Amino acid sequence: AMSSVIVTAKKPLIEQKIDRTVVNVEASITNAGNTALEVLEKSPGISVDRDGNISLKGKEGVMVLIDGRPTQLGGADLANLLRSMNASQLDQIEIMTNPPAKYDAAGNAGIINIKTKKNRQMGYNGSASINYGQGFLPKVNESFNFNYRQNKWNLFTNLNHGFRQRNQRLDINRNFINPNTKEIVSNFDQQARMKGEGTSYNAKLGADYFASKNTTIGVVFSGFSNDNSFVNRNTTNILKLGELSQTKALSQSDRIFKNFSTNFNFRQILDTTGKELTADFDYITYDGKNTQSLSNYYFDGAAHEISKGDTLYGRLPQGINIYSGKIDYTMPLKKGARFDAGVKASYVKTNANAIYDTVFYGALSPDLSRTNGFDYEENINAAYVNLSGPLGKKWSGQLGLRVENTISKGYSNGYSFDDNTNNFYPSDTSFTRNYTQLFPTAFLQYQADKKNTFVLNYGRRIRRPNYQSLNPFIEYLDRYTYQQGNPNLKPQFSHNIELTHSFKGFFNTTLNYSKTTDIIQQTLEQIDSTNKTFVRQSNIASQRQLGLAINTNIPVTKWWRSNVYLNVYNNLFEGLINNTQVSIKATTLSLNASQQFTITKTLTGELSGWFRTGGVEGVFVTKPMGALNVGFSQQVIKGKGTVRLSVNDIFWTQKFKAVSKYGTVDVSINERNESRIVTLGFSYRFSKGKMNGAPKRRASSATDEQNRVGGQ
Repeated sequence: AMSSVIVTAKKPLIEQKIDRTVVNVEASITNAGNTALEVLEKSPGISVDRDGNISLKGKEGVMVLIDGRPTQLGGADLANLLRSMNASQLDQIEIMTNPPAKYDAAGNAGIINIKTKKNRQMGYNGSASINYGQGFLPKVNESFNFNYRQNKWNLFTNLNHGFRQRNQRLDINRNFINPNTKEIVSNFDQQARMKGEGTSYNAKLGADYFASKNTTIGVVFSGFSNDNSFVNRNTTNILKLGELSQTKALSQSDRIFKNFSTNFNFRQILDTTGKELTADFDYITYDGKNTQSLSNYYFDGAAHEISKGDTLYGRLPQGINIYSGKIDYTMPLKKGARFDAGVKASYVKTNANAIYDTVFYGALSPDLSRTNGFDYEENINAAYVNLSGPLGKKWSGQLGLRVENTISKGYSNGYSFDDNTNNFYPSDTSFTRNYTQLFPTAFLQYQADKKNTFVLNYGRRIRRPNYQSLNPFIEYLDRYTYQQGNPNLKPQFSHNIELTHSFKGFFNTTLNYSKTTDIIQQTLEQIDSTNKTFVRQSNIASQRQLGLAINTNIPVTKWWRSNVYLNVYNNLFEGLINNTQVSIKATTLSLNASQQFTITKTLTGELSGWFRTGGVEGVFVTKPMGALNVGFSQQVIKGKGTVRLSVNDIFWTQKFKAVSKYGTVDVSINERNESRIVTLGFSYRFSKGKMNGAPKRRASSATDEQNRVGGQ
C-alpha cells in the first residue's frame, strides 16, 4: 500500500469552459448524502419541478447522459433513477447548452452529462461510503466503487443501495368559472398528504481489453431496480351553488421498475496521423409493474355520508426494448484542422397496458371505460459531418450538420361506450409519422489576448415526446383530478444562439437567445360539466427566451474561495391553448452561490445556497423559492477517510407555489417536500499501484432514446 498521503490541488465547485459548464461534485461538502437528482437541483441553471422534470436555464427538454451513455428515461422514471444514485458515485456534471453535431439533436435545452468516478491507477483502487440522512423521515445509502488494471485488462464495478422515506404536501385550489359571465360557479379546495418509501439497487460491471496500443475493446453491463410505494390521503372541499360537500380519497401505489443494459464498444487508431474509428452497440430493456388502488368517500357539509363509496383498482405493466448502434470516424487535417463524421441507427419498441376494475356496493367488475393498451415503435436513422480548425492566429471555427430521419407508429386499443346499446365496444386508434430534419451547428472563437476569449455559437435542436407522454392512459389522484397522455403530441424544434466572453477563465459572461416552436408543456384542462381537471402534455405555443448568465470563481483569500453563478432570463409563451389565446411573459433571476473555507489543513467548511425569483413554466406563473445549506468535512485516517456533516435547506424555504389563469382555468398550487435534511456521512479510499491514464468511457449509441422512457 502507498505509505504517504498524496496531496492534489482542490478543484473549484464550478468550472466554465468554452463549450460547457462543469460541476465538480466532491468540491461541495453539502452534496454528501444527496442523490444525483438533488445534486442536479443545486447545480447552476438547472431546476427540477414537482414531477421530476429537469429544466436548464428555464427551458424543458434536457437530454441526460451518464458517462456519455443514455439513461433512456424521462419524467418520473428518470427522477427515480437519479434518486437511486448516490452523490459519492459522481465525479463531474457537464452542462452543454449547444452541443456539436456529433451528439444527438435531441434535447431542446441541451445536454447534461453525469460522469461517475474513474480511477487512474495501475493495480487496484476503490472507495466505499455510507450516509445517513434525517428529515421528517430517514434516508440511508451505501456505495462501493472498485477498479483493477493490470497489463491489457481493466476491470471496474460500481454498486449502490439506497433506502429513502419522504413526505410531501400538495394543496390545489380550483375555481370553475362561467365562460359567459366570468363568475365563479364552484370552488374545489384540495389537500393531499403523501408518504412514500423506496428501495433502490444500482450496479455496473465492465471491462476494457487493450489488444494493442491502437485497439481497445470494451463491454459494460449495468442495471437497476427501484421498488417504490406511495400512500396519499386526499381531502377535497367542494363549494357549489352555495352548498358545501366533501370528498375523501385514499390511494396507494406500488411500483417496481427494473432495467438491464449492455454496451459493446470498440476503438481503433488507424494510422500514425491520428485517424480513428470508434463504434458502440447497445441493448437496453425496461420492465415496469405498477399497481394502484383509489377509494373515494362522499360527505355533505355536516360530515354525513351522502353516497356510497367506490374503489378503483389498476394494474399498469410496461415493457420497453431499445436497440441502437453508432460508428464515428475522426481524421486530422493539415494545420490543426479536423474532420469528423458518423452514423447512428436506433429502434425502440414499447408495450403498455392499463387494466382497471371497480368495486361498487361490494361487487368487483371490470372497468372498460378506463382499460386500454398502447404499443409504440420508433426508428431513427442519423448521419453527421463536422469540420473544425484554426482560421488564423486568433480565430478558430467549427461547422457541423446532422440529419435525422424518424419513423414512428403508435397503436392504442381500448373501449368506447355506445349510448344506443348501453354497452362497450372495442375502439382502436393509431398514428404513423415520418419526417426528416436537418440540424446545423456553428462555432466561432476569437482569442483577443491571453486574458480575453469570445465564442459565438448556433445550433438547431429537437425535443421528441417521452414514450409514455404519447400513451393515452389515465392515472388518478382522486375522482376529480388525473393525468393523461396525448398521442397527438408532435416534436418541438428550437434555434439557439449564444455569445460567451471569458476573462482569465474565472469571470465568464454569456448572452443567449432561443426560439422554440410547438413547445411541449404540461397543460391544465377542465371539464366543466363534471368538475374534473386533468393534466397532460400538449404542443401549447411558441417560446422566446433572452438571457444573460455570469459565472465567477474567485479565490478571495488563501482560506476562502467564492463561486457565484447568476442567470437572468426572460421567457415569453404565446399561442393557442384549448382554443384560448394565451400570452405569458416573465423575467426570472436564478442565483447559485458557494463559499468554501479552509479552517485547518484537514477541516473545511461550506456555506452554499440557491434562489430563484418567480417566473413562467408553461401555463404556470411560479413564485420565488430557494434554499440555504451548510456543511463541514474532516479528513481522517491519514487522509484516506472523510467524515462529512451537512444540513440542506436550513430554513425550509424550498417550496413550490404557482398559479395558472387562462380561459376558464383558475388554479393555484402549493407544494412542499421534505427538503430540510441533516446528513452524516463517511467515505474511505484505498489503492495499490501507480498513477496511469485511465481508459476514457465514451458515449454509447442510445443517447436520446433513454431520456424518453417514462413519465409524462
